[in-house]
Amino acid sequence: MMPFWLALAGAITISLGGQVLLKAGATGAAAEPGLIAQMLRWQTIVGLGCYGASAFLYIIALRKIPMSVALPCTAASYVLVAIIGHFAFGEILGTQRMAAIGLISVGVLLLASA
Repeated sequence: MMPFWLALAGAITISLGGQVLLKAGATGAAAEPGLIAQMLRWQTIVGLGCYGASAFLYIIALRKIPMSVALPCTAASYVLVAIIGHFAFGEILGTQRMAAIGLISVGVLLLASA
């Protein structure tokens, strides 16, 4: 069962990296206006590739982990992406968002241990 949990952790981690790369591609210093230019930036292309790799690992995880557990566990990326967004992109992390992150964290822990 451990390899399937590792696959899920890998899927979450790679997806998180993809999200950060997509954000970097959308708002980087060299950001040019226009969807085509954004889609051709290396960050966007690699970010989309990360999503594909993440989906592959998620499919492996679903072989043994119930979907009702696996999908909510992916919410762990919400916690990390909020923190990364705050420190790397200057996004606001106010009290309400921090409370929501706390609730998500508790929910993920409860589901993973059920």
